[in-house]
Amino acid sequence: MTQDGNVEEIDTSRPHPARIYDYLLGGKDHYEVDQEAGDRLVSVAPEARIGVRANRAFLRRAVQYVVGSGVRQILDIGTGLPTSPNVHEIAQAAAPDVRVAYVDNDPIVKAHGDALLSRAGSTSIVLADLRDPQSVVDHPEVRRIIDFDEPVALLLVAILHFVTEAEKPAEIVAALRDALPAGSFLVLSHATSDFAERSDAQAVYNNATASMNLRTRAEVERFFDGFDLVEPGLAQVPFWRPDTPPTAGAEQIGFYGGVGRK
Repeated sequence: MTQDGNVEEIDTSRPHPARIYDYLLGGKDHYEVDQEAGDRLVSVAPEARIGVRANRAFLRRAVQYVVGSGVRQILDIGTGLPTSPNVHEIAQAAAPDVRVAYVDNDPIVKAHGDALLSRAGSTSIVLADLRDPQSVVDHPEVRRIIDFDEPVALLLVAILHFVTEAEKPAEIVAALRDALPAGSFLVLSHATSDFAERSDAQAVYNNATASMNLRTRAEVERFFDGFDLVEPGLAQVPFWRPDTPPTAGAEQIGFYGGVGRK
C-alpha cells in the first residue's frame, strides 16, 4: 500500500500470486511472467497443481459448511481472480439470500470481479489490503453488504502466507476477529513446508509482488486464537471433511486448512 492508504497499481511485469494461482488452476487471467513462475513452482514442488486444486475444493466444502451452519454473509479477503464456482455461487446455491463481500489488493482482480458481479446486488468487490484490516472493515462497500452485528464467515484462504512476520499477521487476524460478533466463523488455509522442504518453492516468489512465508502447523493454528476449531481441526486441505477420495499424492500437499467458530 502507499503511505496515504491507497492501494498501489500492480506491476504486470512481475508475477503476482493471484495470477500464478489462476494459472495453476487452469485459468486464463494471467501473463507470461505468471506462467513462467508457475512452471518453476511445479518443477520444484510437483504437488503444487494438485495442491491449489485441493485448496479450492477445501474452500468449497468450508463455504458449504458455514452456510449450512446458518451464516448468511461472507467476507472473503484476498479473493484472487474469479474461478467458477466462485464463493457467492457456492454459497447462494445452498442459500440464495447469502451476501458476499470480496476484497483484494490487485486492480486486475477487481476489474474481473466488477465484470462478473455487475448484476449481483447482494455481492460486491472492494479494492483494499488485508494488511490494513480496519480499512477493510470500515470500507463503505463492505458495510453495504456486511452487517457486523450478525454472524459473518471470514475467509482468509491461501492469503496469509503472503504476509511477512514484519507485517504482523497474527495482529491482522486478531483485528478482524474482534470486528466479528459471536457465532461468526473463520475459514483459513495456509501453505506449509511441514511435509517437504520447500525453500526452492519459496524462492519462486522472490521476484513476485509478494513473498511466500511458509509456517508450521503450530504457527497456523495460532491464527485461530479466539475461535473454536470445528472437527477435524486443522488438517491438510484434502483431509478436511472430504467428500471424495483424496487424489494420489494428497499426503504431500503443503496446505493446512481449518474452520473456527467464535
